[in-house]
Amino acid sequence: MLNVATHSGSFHADDVFAFAVLRAATQDRLTLTRTRDAERLAQADLLFDVGGIYDPPSRRYDHHMRDKPLRGDGAPYSSAGLIWRDYGVEAVKTLLPAVDDEAARKVWRMLDSGLVRDVDLVDNGAIETTCGHFAIVIEGWNPTFAEPDRDENEAFRQASDIAYQVLGRSCARAYASVIAMDAVAAAAQAAADPRIIVLERKVPWEDAVSELALDQALYVVRPSGAVWSCNAVPPERGSFAQRLSLPEQWGGLRDAEFAALSGVADATFCHPALFICGAVSRDGCIELARRAIALGQPG
Repeated sequence: MLNVATHSGSFHADDVFAFAVLRAATQDRLTLTRTRDAERLAQADLLFDVGGIYDPPSRRYDHHMRDKPLRGDGAPYSSAGLIWRDYGVEAVKTLLPAVDDEAARKVWRMLDSGLVRDVDLVDNGAIETTCGHFAIVIEGWNPTFAEPDRDENEAFRQASDIAYQVLGRSCARAYASVIAMDAVAAAAQAAADPRIIVLERKVPWEDAVSELALDQALYVVRPSGAVWSCNAVPPERGSFAQRLSLPEQWGGLRDAEFAALSGVADATFCHPALFICGAVSRDGCIELARRAIALGQPG
């Protein structure tokens, strides 16, 4: 059983989130003390967000000193980022029991550069927030002046339950992205034509194409329910344009009319915006991609 401690009084997203990470990393085999008493704090096995000391070997994780710990790019850590750095991989393994070590590290990196970093920056006043920001929502569990009977430690526990759930869902979504990235990478490596990426599962592919720098890719073919779809690849992440739009003459056609014009017997539709078309079969959808390239309509 690990005895962890932090400060009493009002809490912020960083100490709440740090505790949620520790809960996951230790599988809830820990006790929490919230106090300002120096002697009680000194007795803790692990101290975070209080104490004026940053010393990982002795498990002291404060960040409020003048010479505060910084990331490699100069961004300041909060207690959330410091605890995540040293205990995050173990937390991921608890929250996602099926992941291997490599996937756990990938998930860790994704959260470290996203959710966790954001909590760090908010706590250090390095970014502006709105009332709906995750960090501000967590702070909303603090008792208000109008709630004199609301127990502060219980409020902290409730906030940590919310943070724990957010952490779990964030890990799950990051792991899905890891799976998608691996699927796209494997499909690209196996592609007979680097311009056409064929996925055997319906996984999100846009971020992966960008991250993997698949600059030759023009179309992504994948299953979509009972049929198959062919998506035009955008020139950059978030763009609504296409590297190579589907042929102008296909736009808005469906079923027999589309099949007749495209020359693909099981073709089903082409969107008027020329970014997606479909066919009943995998081979039919791949053939649509091939014919779109052959027609060579610029995006």
